[in-house]
Amino acid sequence: MYFKLGELFCGPGGIAKGAITADIGDPEWKIVHCWANDFDASTCETYRKNICPDDPESVICEDVHKLDLDSLKPIDALAFGAPCNDFSVVGKQKGFDGKYGPLYSYGIQVLKKYQPQWFLFENVSGIRSANDGKAFEIIKSDMRDAGYRLYPNMYKFEDYGIPQARHRMIIIGIRSDLPYEFKIPSTKGYQKKNCREAIENPPIPEDAANNERTVHANRVVERLRHIKPGQNAWTADLPEELQLNVKKTRLSQIYRRLDPDRPSYTITGSGGGGTHVYHWTEPRALTNRERARLQTFPDEYVFCGSKESVRKQIGMAVPVEGARIIFEAVLKTFAGIPYDSDPQNLGE
Repeated sequence: MYFKLGELFCGPGGIAKGAITADIGDPEWKIVHCWANDFDASTCETYRKNICPDDPESVICEDVHKLDLDSLKPIDALAFGAPCNDFSVVGKQKGFDGKYGPLYSYGIQVLKKYQPQWFLFENVSGIRSANDGKAFEIIKSDMRDAGYRLYPNMYKFEDYGIPQARHRMIIIGIRSDLPYEFKIPSTKGYQKKNCREAIENPPIPEDAANNERTVHANRVVERLRHIKPGQNAWTADLPEELQLNVKKTRLSQIYRRLDPDRPSYTITGSGGGGTHVYHWTEPRALTNRERARLQTFPDEYVFCGSKESVRKQIGMAVPVEGARIIFEAVLKTFAGIPYDSDPQNLGE
């Protein structure tokens, strides 16, 4: 059974790479790319280059508000993770009152129109509390009204061997007329993977794509020299002249150096000075290729666009290996193959 996958807000292809590499030991069961949409040109070029180089026109680079939903090819599965800016606990969490919150509704329209057998919806953990918790309930209600049973779960990807503490709300929906019951793939058997192992084993070739190093100002380098692994600008013992003059919100990732013996903290795609994720021994920010390692993109996955665009693409993506684990559970569900599962950590 080949499931033709459509994607809205596809990003650089973390979900897609996880989908097309999902393998349950039976070649009859696979997920194949059908079409994808995103509004950012560099992001779309990255997706084309790595996911569908022989079918570049299947990636529709257009604002979803202008996307002709009637022109899309029929699909068996849909993945959509509307931009999470308005639901993030780091941001202002405007929810439905923000610019991005209502974008999920385009996914609902696709579900109603094409009635795929199943879908994957992904967003940040903060979606649960946006609009006093009402936003998440409305989203789930709309999904049910479109004709789907829901299996929401807060996935902590570090528990699945991803070298990064990344917590995401993911809902698997299965069309209500189908007899399949999805179960949350078990975290048993996975070992925590630290960021040192992810970045250094095997070593990244110096000439690897997207591996340019940032040239920091002397002041930044000197500040980082005073910050120990695992510390940030607020917990380190910084000389007065290197301290930051910030009186309000003190985000923990500001000039935070990685602890090499633990999974990385969450890789983000935006933010100014001090938010670029910092090496544990060298006084510098990680390269984009190192960030991609923490997001479990293979080294041959080449990102297109400017250095800052690539940083954003990587930070907004779903970890490839995390997506693959979930997609393999979906395939096993439909194939009738038993697998170890964990209880849903979110009641329905």
